[in-house]
Amino acid sequence: MSMYTEYSTKLPKKIIDEVKESVPENISDSKLKKVLDECVREFENSQVEAGEAVGLVSAESIGEPGTQMTLNTFHFAGVAEMNVTMGLPRIIEILDGRKSLTTPMMEIYLKKPYNKGDNNIRKLALAIKGNRLRDIVSEISIDIADNSLKIVLSKDKMREIELTEATVLKTLQKSVKNYNVKMEGVEISLKAKSKETTLNDLYKMKEKVKTVHMSGVKGVTQVLPVKRDDEYIIITAGSNLKDILEMEEVDATRTTTNDIFEIEGVLGIEAARKAIIDEVFKVIESQGLNVDVRHIMLVADTMCTSGVVRGITRYGIVSQKSSVLARASFETPIKHIIQASLIGEVDNLNSVVENVMINQPVPIGTGLPKLRIKRQK
Repeated sequence: MSMYTEYSTKLPKKIIDEVKESVPENISDSKLKKVLDECVREFENSQVEAGEAVGLVSAESIGEPGTQMTLNTFHFAGVAEMNVTMGLPRIIEILDGRKSLTTPMMEIYLKKPYNKGDNNIRKLALAIKGNRLRDIVSEISIDIADNSLKIVLSKDKMREIELTEATVLKTLQKSVKNYNVKMEGVEISLKAKSKETTLNDLYKMKEKVKTVHMSGVKGVTQVLPVKRDDEYIIITAGSNLKDILEMEEVDATRTTTNDIFEIEGVLGIEAARKAIIDEVFKVIESQGLNVDVRHIMLVADTMCTSGVVRGITRYGIVSQKSSVLARASFETPIKHIIQASLIGEVDNLNSVVENVMINQPVPIGTGLPKLRIKRQK
């Protein structure tokens, strides 16, 4: 045990824990010393020199393989509805900090016994899938003479998702204003209260009624139970982390979504940082490229350092820079310079871009040390 304590000042705790797990328990002290010395050597080799331009190196390390990236979109085997943005479009989507994703999706892990894949999982998947009125009707028609909408419900579809006519009626009465909602058998009629309701209004109402949420989790449009290793998980198109985590069958510690802003809202900024790293790394790995995770970590840190997720755009982290010239060098320079002159902003020329602009040595690498001369009186 003392050997590990001896090295605890030279190596991070995580590396020491990994060594503990990897070496046999009955290893001799001399062999363990060799292993730990090798770890120290590797660790010191992989550390960054003081004054290294880490941002630049990260940009190149991600940018260079990014240009080799094929622009493919990745499909789940044989399921056309489940296409997920991958490749360069996905990386752009993450790093730009886009709020609305092209293909939001979740991976829902389940507690035992739900993850064993018998009938339970199909039931649960159907309970999660968000159903709108359009999913349970066989037809919606407009009755011009009566100024009303006629909705015919489909018994089979309702039986499948265990929905009763009474629930549908109740939900519609709550969500539809200015219309009397009545039910006769499997037919629901929506009659306009006002005499001035035009045909155009009825058409608008018809489209609006189709999207009324009936059951399941809002925002989840498709569900797909999939076997992963020795358990079943549910993959969804559409995402709603907050509501899913509240379900008792769901394993909240492993369930994830690819929507970074949703993770930030539900689990906080640290979780969002981790999500950015995982998502970018997943794309790079799936393309068979090799980028050191520390470059991605730096990008994620930069995006999350202000406490909220900001994209790498002129509205995101660039607008947060303290240097006027650095902001002006990115896009829309005149706007930034006029804004800074109006409030009398001072630029201390602390970073790279602004020093390049005014032709001074940049404060990285050998430009970092400063010499001072002690003059004789």
